[in-house]
Amino acid sequence: MKQKSIPIGIEDFKDIIDRNCYFVDKSLLICDLLDCGSKVNLFTRPRRFGKTLNMSMIQRFFEKTDEDHACLFEGLNIRKAGEDYLAHQGKYPVVTLSLKGMKMDTFEAAIKQFGWMLSLEFQRHPEILQSDLVSPEEKSLYQRIAGWNAGMEDYCASVQFLTKNLTKIHGRRTIVLIDEYDVPLENAHFCGFYEEMVGFIRSLFNNALKTNSSLEMAVLTGCLRISKESLFTGLNNLQIHSIQTESYSEYFGFTETEVWEMAEYYGLSAYFPTIKAWYDGYRFGETEIYNPWSVLNFLQALCSSAKALPVPYWSNTSSNEIIRQLISEASADTRDKIESLINGQSVKAPIHEDIVYADIDVNEESIWSFLLFTGYLKQIDSRIEDDEIWLELVIPNKEIRSIYRRSIRQWFQDKTRAVSREHLIDALVHEDVDTANRIIGTWLNETISFFDEKEQYYHGFLAGLLSGYDAYKLKSNRETGDGRTDLLLMERFDRNIAVVIEVKDVDAQKGETLEMMAENALRQIEEKHYTEEPVNEGYQKILRYGIAFMGKRCLIKKG
Repeated sequence: MKQKSIPIGIEDFKDIIDRNCYFVDKSLLICDLLDCGSKVNLFTRPRRFGKTLNMSMIQRFFEKTDEDHACLFEGLNIRKAGEDYLAHQGKYPVVTLSLKGMKMDTFEAAIKQFGWMLSLEFQRHPEILQSDLVSPEEKSLYQRIAGWNAGMEDYCASVQFLTKNLTKIHGRRTIVLIDEYDVPLENAHFCGFYEEMVGFIRSLFNNALKTNSSLEMAVLTGCLRISKESLFTGLNNLQIHSIQTESYSEYFGFTETEVWEMAEYYGLSAYFPTIKAWYDGYRFGETEIYNPWSVLNFLQALCSSAKALPVPYWSNTSSNEIIRQLISEASADTRDKIESLINGQSVKAPIHEDIVYADIDVNEESIWSFLLFTGYLKQIDSRIEDDEIWLELVIPNKEIRSIYRRSIRQWFQDKTRAVSREHLIDALVHEDVDTANRIIGTWLNETISFFDEKEQYYHGFLAGLLSGYDAYKLKSNRETGDGRTDLLLMERFDRNIAVVIEVKDVDAQKGETLEMMAENALRQIEEKHYTEEPVNEGYQKILRYGIAFMGKRCLIKKG
């Protein structure tokens, strides 16, 4: 029998089933929603953890349409759950909206985009125009919204208006699904119109979810739980299911059993340890969870080539820009904690589930809550201290660790590009070792070290400081003499001065010192004849430097 294809980027449940793609069965989520009885459910999970697909599945199960969708659920767990659940299938009008398209540069443009998405949803319900139960005035409003020709007041009441009329026509209250509810809020924060967007979303939600007698049930998804005081004021029927709650913990992302079964299905179980090291490590409630987006992409790559290597697939889909911004604006203490995380250690921090984006700018402690709930950190322990929840946090896996590294390297490149490095180059060219030591030491304390890479990290660090200066060209790991010199800095036009640099890291456990390793670096320059290339190219003056690093300290020795 032909293998099922891997559904990369397919977020429509019906599309996955129709295409005979591999589907990780999360249909019991529907049973739990019916059992819990909550009027409004908010699920907060990191990006690309299956929220949109689950919302599509919920819609296809409950929605009353001309097309029978019962066949889509053949063989799934919900079909075995009993008639009490199946009695709800295909019985309700459903309103579904995704707000992730509202990432625009201005508030006006974001509202215009919302109007467009809303018009498409209104056009899915032409029965409103055809029904005698709907008044001429209501039909007129429907036509304005469906025609993308309505105003702000109409938009604020639009979901309530739609549910009211669908309930009137179908004789059953309406289910409302709102996906990625916090995307416009995050975007508005970084674009400078957060308060305006909060006001709009609050009004939309209050009308649709709080004062709406036509509402059967609502499901919202997002990445963060936005403060109830700022967004869900007076919404007492809201049940929140975050990554810290046990309820629904297995329905977003893949469990270990699901990943193992999938790897076995494609004959790739031998790669399971690699998949676990790179893409496992999340914990929702007490459930161990894998990143579904990355697992699917890696399995597809392995199906194409057994030599495929794991890569950070998630880095191209998530809001990784926020890491660079948080790091670049963080205090020295916070940067030290991020450095500890990257080097395999844990940090302890207070965590608040109710987040207001503005807090990120004024309360640096909110960084840890943000990184936890967006999937960049994992909780391994917790305690109550001074009436606050404190968590012990680590980086969940190799994929996320690589994203931190990449973001930090880019941040450092951007930062060094924004300032003049010529003072360091001038100090080296003029043999001012004290000044060069002071400049490098200052930069060491400004950046974040990857101590597990040691010499490789320090090499890249120096290359970043010395590159991009028009008067000099920098060569890295250049074959010359009897080996490869770490860094070769050569005057670009006059060919008067060249600087040969060899980098060493100090292992104190082996009895090494900064002085010893700097001398070893100078000795290697001579023994390996690293000056051969600049000599052959006619440079008149060749300077030799051995630079030893230990943590945030360095020592430069001139040969």
